[in-house]
Amino acid sequence: MQPVDVDPLFPAGVVIGVHGLRGDLKVRPLSGDSTSLDSVKEVTLRGANTNSLYKVQKASRHKGNLLIRLEGINSIESAETFIGCDVLISHDDLASLPEDEFYWFQLEGLRVDDRQHGDLGRIAEIFTTPAHDILVVRGPRGEVLIPVVDAFILSIDEDAKVMHVDLPEGLVPEADSDAL
Repeated sequence: MQPVDVDPLFPAGVVIGVHGLRGDLKVRPLSGDSTSLDSVKEVTLRGANTNSLYKVQKASRHKGNLLIRLEGINSIESAETFIGCDVLISHDDLASLPEDEFYWFQLEGLRVDDRQHGDLGRIAEIFTTPAHDILVVRGPRGEVLIPVVDAFILSIDEDAKVMHVDLPEGLVPEADSDAL
């Protein structure tokens, strides 16, 4: 299994409506604590009928969402055509994270090495539960679900593209002796 190719654009929000007579787009950020959309200069709107880059004229927070005015979108009618579109930004425009935090796209495709069981495979996807994020690792032992908690994740070597973990008994399926 090869590492996942990373899209050069990062999904930062979704257009959920319009605001005002000038055609401002109401955008719901995909990460509630991210400030990446607040100061970005350009966004790409991607949807069923568009995949276009726009210059941002103005962006402001409003009731948990973001209002964005884009160059060339000057009316409610023109703005309404973008409802439902994804709002994407360049990876270079992402807000910096603390040293021990990562964006999901940085983790997908990493090889996972467990202290007791060795190679578990690669991170195929990530999802969120009310308690914490879960890494879905697919490899020689099948699918392994790893809760993202400090006690399990020992280190991440970005250069080697490997995550070192120490998982408790019962979290990793026993190896199938016929498959070895």
